Amino acid sequence: MELANKITRENVEIMVLTFYGKVLKDDTVGPFFIAKLGDDINNDYWKPHILLLVNFWSSIALGDESYNGNPLAPHFSIGELSHGVFQEWLKLFFETVDSIYEPEVGAIFKERSKIIAGNFMRNLGIYTL
Repeated sequence: MELANKITRENVEIMVLTFYGKVLKDDTVGPFFIAKLGDDINNDYWKPHILLLVNFWSSIALGDESYNGNPLAPHFSIGELSHGVFQEWLKLFFETVDSIYEPEVGAIFKERSKIIAGNFMRNLGIYTL
């Protein structure tokens, strides 16, 4: 597959689907999502979540205004999130971004995801030493 040299809503959707396909197979991050949404990315719980995430990342990368929500709020009810879980999430996300986008384009997602993860950990009271 040729790496994308620009961000479009279509390749954001490919990125989100590819990423969560990896997440479901991951022993560290997967259980959190499976507990809330199940283990089939095509089920009726995952479909609206995927759309929400496509809208979220499209708003960040494209200025798309289709996302309206609070991305942090659902994380307060998850419990047992740790710095290690966020680090694994970022590792999987970076791998996915690298498989979809050219480095200069992917850097946008990587920078924003690190900032978002840091803000989430701070707001959830997850501190690193």
